[in-house]
Amino acid sequence: MSAEDVLFDMLHSEIVSYLVSKSAEDEDISILEHLGYSCGWRLIERITKELPRYKEELEILKFICTDFWSCVYKKQVDNLRTNHQGVYVLHDNEFRFFSKLSNGTQYLKSAPKYATFTCGLIRGALENFGISSIVTVEIIRMPSCKFHIQVLPSSS
Repeated sequence: MSAEDVLFDMLHSEIVSYLVSKSAEDEDISILEHLGYSCGWRLIERITKELPRYKEELEILKFICTDFWSCVYKKQVDNLRTNHQGVYVLHDNEFRFFSKLSNGTQYLKSAPKYATFTCGLIRGALENFGISSIVTVEIIRMPSCKFHIQVLPSSS
């Protein structure tokens, strides 16, 4: 792990800890999701500036699972599932932000807070491609998690 990876992990952990320690928790967690959204939007601009623009929804999700995920988490998503009706599930067997947390069940309650930034990251990246979505996380057993993406109907 490079020094910049360690710094990114530590910064993320401190931001989550700071926001969780404040009193208006739901509002603060939405701030974390918005930070992720903003980063995801900008990161897609940088990653795709010299690539042809993807047009198909599934093609875009595959790009998110491979190139985008590798850029951020240094690995690809372990599994992508879809019902071909606008619902996608990205499964990461060893989610980076959970690697420093204990695998015990007592941490399952706070674990989604550590994935909130990534939910925003995915949503921002997809929005930059013109795909509006709702992104949630499901954690059954650490360090594994599933990001559920519900694509919203386009307004045009």
